[in-house]
Amino acid sequence: MRRTPNRHRGATAVLTTATALTLALTAAPASAATGIGDPYYPDDGNPGYDVTHYDVRIAYDPARTDHLDGDTTVTARATEALDSFTLDLKGFTVASVTVDGTPAKSFSRSGAHKLAVVPAHRVADGATFAVRVKYAGKPDGEGWHTLKDGGADVAGEPHSATSWFPANDHPSDKATFALTATVPKGWTAIGNGLPGPTTTEGGSTTFRWHEDKPMVTYASTVAIDKFTVRSAKLSDGKPLILAAGPGITINAKTEAEQREVLEFLASKFGPYPFSSAGGIGIGATVDGVGPGAIETQSRPTYSGGINDIGASHEVAHQWFGDSVSMTDWRDGCLAECFAQYATQLWFEHQGDNLDKGFYAGSIDDLKNDPKFWSIKLYDPGAGKELHPDLYEKGALMLHALRRTVGDDAFFGTLKRWTHDHAYGNASFPQFEALAAKVSGKDLKGFFDAWVRGGKIPPKQYLYPGSLGALNHA
Repeated sequence: MRRTPNRHRGATAVLTTATALTLALTAAPASAATGIGDPYYPDDGNPGYDVTHYDVRIAYDPARTDHLDGDTTVTARATEALDSFTLDLKGFTVASVTVDGTPAKSFSRSGAHKLAVVPAHRVADGATFAVRVKYAGKPDGEGWHTLKDGGADVAGEPHSATSWFPANDHPSDKATFALTATVPKGWTAIGNGLPGPTTTEGGSTTFRWHEDKPMVTYASTVAIDKFTVRSAKLSDGKPLILAAGPGITINAKTEAEQREVLEFLASKFGPYPFSSAGGIGIGATVDGVGPGAIETQSRPTYSGGINDIGASHEVAHQWFGDSVSMTDWRDGCLAECFAQYATQLWFEHQGDNLDKGFYAGSIDDLKNDPKFWSIKLYDPGAGKELHPDLYEKGALMLHALRRTVGDDAFFGTLKRWTHDHAYGNASFPQFEALAAKVSGKDLKGFFDAWVRGGKIPPKQYLYPGSLGALNHA
């Protein structure tokens, strides 16, 4: 998710809203209500299985914005014998649940987002099983954003998937994804990954998309509007698909900018990790509060328009956050700090001096702001995993790290990181260890000061290497 930067500082927070829904809930079996154990969101997910694929099928009519029909099949591998398990889903009325084609013995709702399922037969440890859930109702506003023209868009962190399909909603459980979306003729549905066949029958059109690399649930999306869609090719032949809602302009210049951003970031981070690229530009929402800009996998979403500066952040997430995803929500800096610094790298590519501009300007602005320095980059605390100050402090930390170890070691570390952990999960302590290994330097003091410290780093870490001259300027 992007924090809007200028050439010296990142700044404004992207806001999301949560719409409270009153549900008639019944008690779930105690064993089924267990969350995956995230330190910040302990009720999210379920530890008893590992999802391998989501097949999400929805039908939406912009003339009826308070209703979505869903039919989702979750394919998973049991990591223990399961007499019961849960999925995460907010709102909706669930009509039926089957496990491997057999109606569940029972299903019930508990807490804010749990769908508890008791299968007709125990699922054996190690077995692959498929859960099909049919549901309908009003999508939850935390992730589902209704547009003023009746269209819709899904985006949000840390939660958005559960606003429109049942999921094991935690970044540690990544899975491939297929979307089938049926909308009235004349409307378009855009999703993650590559497009499949589009079919029209009667007054409805069905769009199909598939993302074949594992994806965190919050990076899944569907956008529905009367889109203008442009398709081009990257230099490696991968499709670049750009979709713009009414009033948003995309043209050859937009394509050229997006291609340049992608290829520049690939030169810094390693080969682009997915089979397609692009972006989705959406218009105004009904409540006036959109998702901002967010790293929906392979095709980031942008409120209001698509440009190079926004893309430098969101496209960077395709490496940092989407391909290499956090282990849990303590690791938010692994996504946001790196994406925020990518925008500074883009400015540098355009001629900016990051030492004298971004870094010196930011330190001068912030050196007497203890509240800013109090945010910890690793394990900042529940509710602070996407704090605006984490973005900016993280970008400053990465520039200081770059000056500490030198460009060869710094960018070598980034490329090795994106290669070694591609399509998986990793933690910030793992990044620290890799940076020390690649550079051959003892970086414990640096990371303790910048990442775990709650005050401005000592001058030896604040002004390392060539930045030392700034301390005497």
